[in-house]
Amino acid sequence: MSPTSPMQCAASLSAGLLLSVLSLSLGASGSAMAAASTSQSEQILRIANGAEPGSLDPQQTNGTWETRITRDLFEPLIAYSADGELIPGLAERWESSADGLSWTFHLREGLEWSDGTPLTAEDAVFALRRLLTPATAAHNATLYYPIVNARAVNTGALAPEQLGVAAPDAQTLTITLSHPSATLEQTLAMSEAAPLPRHVIAAKGTDWTRPANMATSGAFVLKTWSPQAEIRLTPNPRYHAADTVALDEVVYLPIEESHAALNRFRAGEVEIAYGVPASHYTWIQDNLAAALQTYPILGEYFYVFNLREGSPVADQRIRRALNLATRREVITERILGMGQIPSWHFVPKALGEHQGARFDFADWSMDRRMAKARELMADAGYGPDTPLELTLRYNTLEDHKKIAVALGAMWKPLGVKVTLTNTEAAVHYRDLALGDFEVGRYGIIATIADAYDFLNAFSSDNTSNAPGLSSPTYDALIEAAAREGDVGTRQRQLHDAEQYLLDNDVVLPLYDYVTSSLVDPAISGWAPNALDVHPSRYLQLDTSH
Repeated sequence: MSPTSPMQCAASLSAGLLLSVLSLSLGASGSAMAAASTSQSEQILRIANGAEPGSLDPQQTNGTWETRITRDLFEPLIAYSADGELIPGLAERWESSADGLSWTFHLREGLEWSDGTPLTAEDAVFALRRLLTPATAAHNATLYYPIVNARAVNTGALAPEQLGVAAPDAQTLTITLSHPSATLEQTLAMSEAAPLPRHVIAAKGTDWTRPANMATSGAFVLKTWSPQAEIRLTPNPRYHAADTVALDEVVYLPIEESHAALNRFRAGEVEIAYGVPASHYTWIQDNLAAALQTYPILGEYFYVFNLREGSPVADQRIRRALNLATRREVITERILGMGQIPSWHFVPKALGEHQGARFDFADWSMDRRMAKARELMADAGYGPDTPLELTLRYNTLEDHKKIAVALGAMWKPLGVKVTLTNTEAAVHYRDLALGDFEVGRYGIIATIADAYDFLNAFSSDNTSNAPGLSSPTYDALIEAAAREGDVGTRQRQLHDAEQYLLDNDVVLPLYDYVTSSLVDPAISGWAPNALDVHPSRYLQLDTSH
């Protein structure tokens, strides 16, 4: 899983005022179709991408705004098609044994890194070992635990050389599993699992991701990286499908504020803007309908509670009271109004095959919920005369702030006084990982289409476990689901894990994501999909007008 982009699925309380501002600053007319890009002779794609990447090392990234870039630079053994389906990547084919424990991947012939060095199966072995090495602290390392000795390597109990991966020859990779895995192919399609240029990493160390040093395997190479300004990619002439790449350059711009991204899009300064301001959504529907791309994705917007000792919300009575008092429909219908689904669950409904759990109070009236919430707060020693002071943390974005303000207003009748604090995305998620928060805004965009991706995040040994949940019961459910080969049994185990999160108020889910992006109609090759994956290798600009 990946934390969401700072611009993802935002909200606003003052649509009328902001629409007036937009009309004054940009005028009521105008369209991305008038963008300067469509008059360019070169194929230069400019993308308003959200936050500044913390790294371009694919094993050091954890946000959607980072993986969009690393996916362009590094191709895994298994890749994604334009519509989000799994297809051969650096491996032209693969097969597994009848018991599902032995997998063999056959690399394409003649593969090279962008610097001309041969790309071999040893590079894939190196990457998987590095991914599980404790010092790497890879965000999704636990997804690879089905590989023999992966857990022991990741915890430092065994050397990386003991991992169940091998390269019998330059074009063959074998992976041995300790138990069948329903998600192996999807995890190997993540850019963090892509082969890495071991020759560069050995020579350059942590500087290997600098533009002058990096060697890539994907459709593009890193031309320049100007922090807080832009990242420029150019085509990789040694990419195995280089003749299918139409773009001459891809420019990623770290524009966190969705209003600014909209302005840049309307001015023709970007061709793609990930995330649109909810306050302008109706206006965009009316004026930029041809550019607006809105559809459900596998993502969840929620808050996490700090369960660690000393945290005021370590008391479940308080967590349950806050969940009871939260009016999810107000957020989705009055603040957002973009088709988000209120969450009485945690795993998004877009994952149709998952048998979802629900809060046991989902069908209660609001009056009944508030009465129970007040009772729980009183039992915990709080109320209007003895208020509970809580700090809500969120990553910097005006729309995240407005949701936090709304939550504070919903909780005020319980005697809760909320203080808001915000930081930029990298700092926010770092502080949550360190447990330096009380109640924190979070979001997950799935990296694999499986409920396990959402639920595994709260295992005791997962670095994404921001709440600090430490539950043998929960861990056993996740471990059982990881090992289970029967589809029905596995679904029941994942259902029970989700129900545990809800019954124990580990999270405060708000809504299932829809994605809303602006995509210049001059772009072809863009296809909506639930994982919201859009590799640049498939995109092309119509520059004929």
